[in-house]
Amino acid sequence: MTKTLIILSLCVASLGLQAQEADGILGAWLTEEKSAKVEVYKESNRYFGKIVWLDDPTVDGEPRTDENNDDESLQNRPLLGLRILNDFVFDDGEWDDGTIYDPENGQTYDCVITKEGDALNVRGYVGFSFIGRSTQWTKAN
Repeated sequence: MTKTLIILSLCVASLGLQAQEADGILGAWLTEEKSAKVEVYKESNRYFGKIVWLDDPTVDGEPRTDENNDDESLQNRPLLGLRILNDFVFDDGEWDDGTIYDPENGQTYDCVITKEGDALNVRGYVGFSFIGRSTQWTKAN
């Protein structure tokens, strides 16, 4: 009986540590260029991120919009509040199976995110993760 309780306790503790590691991505992150801040949040067991701050939020006194989007019906949506990280799942030390939207070129890419200390390594790609572009975001204060 005691052995079973110890094993059960270790399993519960392990799940708690994994959940804590998974939620390590939550919070605000500055892009590598320091031109935007992205707030990462969790809905159910998936992770998302939206733009919550821009270095230059307006153009000619008007809010910056998603003007580079291929879909003309989306080109007038404001960049502030725009969700750019979608549907990430934590697995084996990384957040994967999600996409990242790049408002600079209006394209959406498959994406994998890893965490190193107070930095996120964000890799967007098409098809294969070794064919893509990486950037590093830092934890915002």
